[in-house]
Amino acid sequence: MQLPAMKPLSASPLGVSLLISLLILAGCQEPAAPPAKAPPPILQGEQLRYAPNHPQLALLGLVMATPAQALSVDLPARMVWNEERTQRIYPAFAGRVGAIRADVGQAVNAGAVLAQLASPDFGMAQADTAKARADARLSSKVLQRQRELFDAGIVPRKDFEQAEADAARSLAEVQRADARTRMYGGTHEANGVNQELAISASIKGVVVERNLNPGQEVRPDQSGVGVPPLFVVTDPTTLWVQIDARESEIDTLRPGAPFELIIPTLPGQKFEGRVTAAADFIDPTTRTIKVRGLVANPARLLKAEMLATARIQRNIGPGVVIPSRAVSLLGAKNTVLVQVQAGVFETREVQLSYQGPHESVVSHGVLAGEQVVSDNMLLLAREFRNAKNDAQPASTAQAKP
Repeated sequence: MQLPAMKPLSASPLGVSLLISLLILAGCQEPAAPPAKAPPPILQGEQLRYAPNHPQLALLGLVMATPAQALSVDLPARMVWNEERTQRIYPAFAGRVGAIRADVGQAVNAGAVLAQLASPDFGMAQADTAKARADARLSSKVLQRQRELFDAGIVPRKDFEQAEADAARSLAEVQRADARTRMYGGTHEANGVNQELAISASIKGVVVERNLNPGQEVRPDQSGVGVPPLFVVTDPTTLWVQIDARESEIDTLRPGAPFELIIPTLPGQKFEGRVTAAADFIDPTTRTIKVRGLVANPARLLKAEMLATARIQRNIGPGVVIPSRAVSLLGAKNTVLVQVQAGVFETREVQLSYQGPHESVVSHGVLAGEQVVSDNMLLLAREFRNAKNDAQPASTAQAKP
């Protein structure tokens, strides 16, 4: 069904009248007035006063000063192997690697052979031991004959005593040579000259480092600072913690002091440790004191060279604690902005007995319970400066006759 055509509104007398009325009402309305601007704060003496409900007051963060008791201090730390339970193995003789018996991650017992070297130098030490034993046997037989001849009155006493001295020297040489070869894995056999040098572990632990390959030539002069050892064996159930302490924390980090270890890669897990030693000098580069701690690691979650945070509880004496961000340096003076009344602020010079990255201790200048500005301090400092600049011309004009 076709709908009838509608007449345009503009062609109707009623539509024209309605449109004219709307235009007249729109022209009669006044534009909305802009919101009233908040009055600037005024300076009275050394205090800056805001009007009640001033919008800037909502931007200023306030923190109450609390009495200082124990303060948590975070210090950078690093995990290292417990050197009291670690063995770094270097070659005692030159030689060539013949066989490797242990690899990284393998648990070994004391005396376990880690590698075998073919060493002519060690063979010479074995030969010295064999020759010393042969000389000792000969000296023993000579002494026995000299004793029989002396008892028969055939040889003088001096020949018998000389034979006794030779036998004693031969026995001492055997003990020296034998101890040397046994120290480096030699056998107790009389003719044990095989030039096979055993690289052995002296402690029970885990192989955490291996720096040799089959057929590699090694020498004893390839050891020392900057040269990696052939093997590193350690007991990873305890680790050392190297802590970089500031001068202000050295009194707290005495041997036996506890600390809490926080590992960023192990969130939610905390480890307890204790201080074992502290250096007697300050590192000239970092201006820190090296402190060593010990931490248990029975589950072996901690690894050497892990970065950590050592948290200690420091007793800081009298004073109040405020956020470190609330302290400003004005020239050579530390200052804070204090709210003395609602909307009234003043600048105070303070003395700090401790200043850390997060919290500072004020020994003079702020009382417990007072509120200091910790957020948007630059905004309040700018208002202080503007108020002082506005008050300066007025005071100058009053001074003129």
